[in-house]
Amino acid sequence: MTHAPDQSDGDPAALKPEALRRTCDPARLGFDTTDGLTSDPALLGQDRAMEAINLSAAIARKEFNLFVLGPEGSGRHHAVMTLLGEAARKRPVPSDWIYVNNFDAPHRPHAIEMPPGSAPRFKSAMQDLVDDLAHEIPAMFESEEYQAQARAINEEFGERHETPISEFAEEALKQEVALLRTPVGFMLAAIVDGKPITPEVYNKLDPEKREEIDAKVHALEERLAEILKLGPNLEKEHRQRMEKLHASMAEKAVSTRMKEVLTEFAGIPKVADYLENTRNDMISNAEVFLIRPENESDGPFPQAIRKYHSESQFDRYAVNVMVSHAEEDSAGASVVTEDLPTIGHLNGRIEYLSQMGTLVTNFTLIKPGALHRANQGFLVLDARQVLSEPYAWDALKRCLQTRAITITSMADRLGLSSTISLEPDPIPLDVRVVLIGDRKLHMLLQLLDPDFDDLFKLQADFEDDLPRDDDSTGRYARVIAGHADRLGLLPLTAGAVAAVLDHAVRLADDASKFTLRISALADMMSEADQYARQAGRDTVTEAEIARAIAQADRRASRIRDRIHEATMRDTIMIDTVGSAVGQINGLSVLGIGKYSFGRPARISATVRMGSGKFIDIEREVELGGPLHSKGVLILSGFLASRFARDVPMSLQASLVFEQSYGGVDGDSASSAELYALLSALSGLPLRQDLAVTGSVSQTGLVQAIGGVNEKIEGFFDLCNARGLSGTQGVLIPAANSQNLMLRAEVVEAAAAGRFHVYPVKTIDQGIAILTGTAAGERGPDGTFPENSVNGRVESRLRRFAEDRRRFAARGESPDGGGA
Repeated sequence: MTHAPDQSDGDPAALKPEALRRTCDPARLGFDTTDGLTSDPALLGQDRAMEAINLSAAIARKEFNLFVLGPEGSGRHHAVMTLLGEAARKRPVPSDWIYVNNFDAPHRPHAIEMPPGSAPRFKSAMQDLVDDLAHEIPAMFESEEYQAQARAINEEFGERHETPISEFAEEALKQEVALLRTPVGFMLAAIVDGKPITPEVYNKLDPEKREEIDAKVHALEERLAEILKLGPNLEKEHRQRMEKLHASMAEKAVSTRMKEVLTEFAGIPKVADYLENTRNDMISNAEVFLIRPENESDGPFPQAIRKYHSESQFDRYAVNVMVSHAEEDSAGASVVTEDLPTIGHLNGRIEYLSQMGTLVTNFTLIKPGALHRANQGFLVLDARQVLSEPYAWDALKRCLQTRAITITSMADRLGLSSTISLEPDPIPLDVRVVLIGDRKLHMLLQLLDPDFDDLFKLQADFEDDLPRDDDSTGRYARVIAGHADRLGLLPLTAGAVAAVLDHAVRLADDASKFTLRISALADMMSEADQYARQAGRDTVTEAEIARAIAQADRRASRIRDRIHEATMRDTIMIDTVGSAVGQINGLSVLGIGKYSFGRPARISATVRMGSGKFIDIEREVELGGPLHSKGVLILSGFLASRFARDVPMSLQASLVFEQSYGGVDGDSASSAELYALLSALSGLPLRQDLAVTGSVSQTGLVQAIGGVNEKIEGFFDLCNARGLSGTQGVLIPAANSQNLMLRAEVVEAAAAGRFHVYPVKTIDQGIAILTGTAAGERGPDGTFPENSVNGRVESRLRRFAEDRRRFAARGESPDGGGA
């Protein structure tokens, strides 16, 4: 059998070495090292996404929240934070918000909006107010003025209480009855011989005398009972007079101090209303200020209010600052991020204290959430994290829809709360929410959540790559220099920058583009910097970049090396020399996390007479995915449309990936499968020193696939380990020529004529290279040349059809059974 001539013989079909790897020339970068090179502050290639972010930051409509989507490592977070930070500085400083006691309904605290920076001052003013009153009111109740008035009231009511008793005692005495005071109250006793009668003397009296005494005492007792009934009323009146005195005394101190606070915060209507309610409550409950804890320590605040306790006597007058923006410390609105977006961290939460086995709370235990901190500004969240937290996404949507922050706990949502809780006033919400996620998550939200498109009307879609030209190469070099400077790395030489640019092309999987996954390049540069420092260098050179790339590959390549070892030991059977009928080397890519590598796989095909059935063994055993099955069905369509169209398809064929024990998907091996079928039908052997990748159309066009660099290198590594023969190589779709960015050693082998890469456009081109026989085209008589590949295939298929017809004429099925 003759082989197609290789590149060393001048075969134009093999790609030139310069087409296998387009490298960057360090001399064209225009600098020696990045030290002093001006960095490019712009985010390369993301103009569309930048416009969306700027629109979301500027537009006043509330529903124009933003979803940022794109690949990880593309600079999404940095771009969002930078642009939103610039927009936030142009906005006014947001208002402060506080929660205060609702004296009429303590379980429903009031929310009050205050000018920026005033909330902490108001809280301090209220603390000072209570502190002053906690000292002034007790002192006032110890003053001579208070003592005199209290003494007068006590004497007045003492006299009003004792006068009726005294008058009654005198009247009883005239009736020879004495009024006696005992520990248990008053009692009446008759007087005999100038002394109160005793029970012994009483018992010795005549019955008539006893009846007279009993009648007299009974009448006096009824009158005494009427006099004693006046006591509770007098006590109540006494207490009211004292309370009135307390209130009048407290009002002087409270009104004076309250006026000072009101003057400082004049112009805030809700604050004025709250202070008036507080003044009335303080006056009504002046005795609270008379309760002094034992062993009270000195300090700027009474122990009762310094002590953080839900039953503190003075908590009712505290101010809970939810969010504050000091104007001197803030330059515009806030850009807030939340790494743990639970429902409590987003909407705020109410904390509880345990007292005697019971959970209690008050408004001072209300804690703010990210929405409170971001109000009138921007809130940046990771979409996947929000969706993974129970009820967080639902709570966020509700706040955006109602434009108010309502604090709801998880227990309330689940109906598990069994403690007394609070219902704080909702705080009006004006925030722009920015979610950052991937494209798949964005599409799922659009598909499954009917509210999503109404709330997030804008999307910033970050590009994966950047077109490669002279301008973008220069700008990309400045971006690399900027990252090196921000990361504190040693300066990079021009050769090192060129190597980084080449690696960026490799990561893009396209020789005409740079990847925009800057973070992957930054990690590689950091590793190279470490190697340079270990070597005592003051710059990072191309050698350190190459070492960093090689070491990263080595760390991730354990499984690849084990597969390579099994292939070298012929445990996995792959031929790299000779030829075989119905057998070909296909190429696949295995991905493990972010690391992927190519590996050759033997594909075999068998054919016999049948009823047009194609058996995909991978699909039959449920190892083949839908895309792989689709590729096999396309093969049947290709054969049926090209060969023996005037007779029934009388072929039974089976295809299999040999020694494949895992799932197989994708159609990139469909051209290799077709070559194996054509070989099995024509009887022409296929070269085993070549490997094949590419999908195929029903008309025989070879179509582009992914991972072409890894696939080529996977077969090259095997051939190189066994020894390059000079005829080995790979067939790739011609459309993938623009994606090539092969390792330097592969390019060197191609330049030396020891390895070849053949771009093919059609199955006919590929089969000619693999068999060394022309594919053949139909002549004017509608037939293929007899000895061509296509002629042999069609002849074989016609023989199958004729044999099948003979079997049918004899009353037997093609499979050997009865007709």
